[in-house]
Amino acid sequence: MKLDAVGGGELIVIGENIHTTRALRRKGRSIVDNNGVESIAYTDTSGVQRHLPVPEVFKERQEYQQGQVKHVMIAVNAAMSGGNQSAEAMTYLRQLVDKQVGVKADFLDLNVDEISWKLEEQKAAIEWLVTTIQEMTELPLSIDSSNVDVIATGLAAYDYTRARPLLNSASLERIEALDLAKKYDARVVVTAAGESGMPSGADERVKNASRMIDAALGKGFALRDLFVDPLVFPASVDKVFGRHCLDAIREIRKKYGTELHITGGVSNASFGIPGRKLINEVFLILAVEAGADGGIIDPVLSNPAEVFDMDRSSDAYQMAEDVILGRDEFCQKYIAAWRKGEIGEAR
Repeated sequence: MKLDAVGGGELIVIGENIHTTRALRRKGRSIVDNNGVESIAYTDTSGVQRHLPVPEVFKERQEYQQGQVKHVMIAVNAAMSGGNQSAEAMTYLRQLVDKQVGVKADFLDLNVDEISWKLEEQKAAIEWLVTTIQEMTELPLSIDSSNVDVIATGLAAYDYTRARPLLNSASLERIEALDLAKKYDARVVVTAAGESGMPSGADERVKNASRMIDAALGKGFALRDLFVDPLVFPASVDKVFGRHCLDAIREIRKKYGTELHITGGVSNASFGIPGRKLINEVFLILAVEAGADGGIIDPVLSNPAEVFDMDRSSDAYQMAEDVILGRDEFCQKYIAAWRKGEIGEAR
């Protein structure tokens, strides 16, 4: 995506909306009673209002009892089943794809980790999903999983007459994923995770990421084929987490120059905080300023073409920035303003 707001440069948007982790609030406006059937209300690509029923079996799940509806999981399961809701579920998945295509996402990130606890069922799901989504769009796919075997299955199903896929992700704890990416000629996200855990600060992020970058270069990858994820942690957990990530972005960019890509799970910054959209958008702005040239984001909710037009002098922006940069202890001021209805979009 080309954006004048970031100096006319490219912002590489990895759309995260086709994840079985994605949830809607049961009490939110998207969950409705449709003739006595609890359903997910949505508008299809042609603008028609439609409904995808919530299966009774999903109402037994813990996340449903806690007020969440895993809508992508429901759609994938229903579409794969070939049952009476299969066509509706396919329509639902198509509109998820079309919306991200419409806001000019560069990759679609696919993840089926929560579809089942069984590896063989995860592998079957990612194979089906890769094949199915490629019938809906020409956009390249990012194959995402916590299990390398699932990623391998997704890459094996990929149509290589299309643009090259992205492997999400490789790290020191699973460095063999670099060989997998090389085998399938995929570009690759490398993270700043350590061999046995998460990094503790900016320096450790840079150290771990550098080891991964250098290992990838040693295997013949070009810098332009690498996407570094410095790991975004929730600002609600520790006030220093935002600065740690932003400082790491600056150092990695300085060390490796302009060809390397720097991305990251932007929505992680707002986990546990109300008014998440604003926090995510302000974090994306700060990350790009620090040297990132992309992000793993919801481009439909937060369209980068609009994010960078934000009024940075507004109270809303300033409060969100204070959260990210650790100037608002425990996010107290931000949360208090949100509860009073004072936090809106900084537009």
